[in-house]
Amino acid sequence: MADNAMAPVFLTRVDAERQIRTPKTAELVSRKLRSLIVRGELGAGDSLPTEAELMELFAVSRPTIREAIRVLEAERLVEMRRGSRTGAKVCIPGPEIVARPASLLLELSGATVADVYRALEAVEPVAARILAEEGAEDAVDELERIVDEVVPAEYASGHFGRAAAHFHLRMVQLSGVATLALISGMVYEIFERNHVAFAEERLVADRARHEENYRLFVRSQRRFIKLLRARDGDAAFAHWRDHMVTARRFVMADREDLLVRDLLD
Repeated sequence: MADNAMAPVFLTRVDAERQIRTPKTAELVSRKLRSLIVRGELGAGDSLPTEAELMELFAVSRPTIREAIRVLEAERLVEMRRGSRTGAKVCIPGPEIVARPASLLLELSGATVADVYRALEAVEPVAARILAEEGAEDAVDELERIVDEVVPAEYASGHFGRAAAHFHLRMVQLSGVATLALISGMVYEIFERNHVAFAEERLVADRARHEENYRLFVRSQRRFIKLLRARDGDAAFAHWRDHMVTARRFVMADREDLLVRDLLD
């Protein structure tokens, strides 16, 4: 009698098809072009070769080339300019490519704006430490210019909330950690909208308190920049963590239950 333990394991039809499926030619072409973009051999603004050139290069038909280009278009790696003789141009997407789907998922899940702030409390202090310990001097110079020039100008024009949100995003981006910057960029619209809405409400309801918020913000940022200049990673982390917690408690006071979907409506 045959040993059942030695009996062959038969794949289901679906499993078999999944294992042996050969990629379509258009997929192979799009992979090759995608690889050229990812490796930097084709940069933002560069034109892809014409359809005729691609057909000759890959020895494939025109429909195959067009299908491959549509794949890259869907990924936001190229854009077609209809009627242009130059054909598809390479475009390098930023966090906005995932920001809208991420926001939608947060809306569907019933997430609150306070949830977003708590998530950033886990991200931004880490970026602050890395920036202090490893960041370039010109990165710190840029943040200082934002505090000394951009923030006062935006405050004077009634856009203090926008300037504050921008400082947060640039700090993470300047840390040089692409993954942290992506996470921050994904929820930036939520963070910015809430900061703008709160600042506008405060300006109308209590101008004196609004002015005090502005002064406290600038004072905190200047202290932070000094810590960056001193290359004190631990102190920069602690300062920014305290800054984020204080900001959340202040901005979200009596608004802890505000839903992302209500903010973005």
